[in-house]
Amino acid sequence: MEREEIQGLLRQIPGKTCVYYKNLVTGARVGIRETLPMMAASVIKIPILVEAFHQIRTGEHTKNEIYVLQEGDKRPSCGCLNRMHAGLPVTYEDLCNLMIVLSDNTATNILIRLLGGMDRINEDLQAMGYGTLRVNRLLFDREASARGVQNYVTAGEIGDMLERMYRGNLVDPESSADMLDILKEQRLNGKFPFRFRDRIRIAHKTGEDEGITHDVGIFCAGEPFVLCCLGNETDCPAFDRFMQDIAWRLYEEQGG
Repeated sequence: MEREEIQGLLRQIPGKTCVYYKNLVTGARVGIRETLPMMAASVIKIPILVEAFHQIRTGEHTKNEIYVLQEGDKRPSCGCLNRMHAGLPVTYEDLCNLMIVLSDNTATNILIRLLGGMDRINEDLQAMGYGTLRVNRLLFDREASARGVQNYVTAGEIGDMLERMYRGNLVDPESSADMLDILKEQRLNGKFPFRFRDRIRIAHKTGEDEGITHDVGIFCAGEPFVLCCLGNETDCPAFDRFMQDIAWRLYEEQGG
């Protein structure tokens, strides 16, 4: 798909919309507002995952270390830990899997604390070259959200992060492979994967909130590619259909 065609489709959808696409074989790319900071919703869980694996590499944490779930940890909405009993032992690796595979907000907030808080995460992300990705509040923190405090990502920086995972040079090759394996197990599959069923694996992460809908990921097509679509203050069903359609069309164009 050419840039002009994608822009034409986006003009039919209200609000702020961003697209970043890159063919990982040819290097062909399209960026539309890919540097615009966007309210992240659950896409912020990818940078948190990266920091979690970074701290495994530095020796600050291990995959098998145990955290005991506390009643006060529990947060509503996505995930399952809010339905589990206080006192449940979960590993650091469990928390990473729950955060991505089920988009578990409780697991995410526990990890933010274990990783040393938002400032530490942001400092390390900046050192990796990501100056716009920002973790500014916990997940499902309604009070902070009401004050206008949000987490932010850009389509371009998330796209670069995913490409570095694919190429094995984000944190280290083993960590990159492990993170991709986790993203491939995503269970929220109503956007990019909608038309695919089990045709290919997509390592991806969605995000949604009021007026917000996203999907970002790597498609293991004939020619693998990165696609990141972010929508804020938009018509979510309309943008979801756009994401379903563009994912399928790009897949067909690149060898299926």
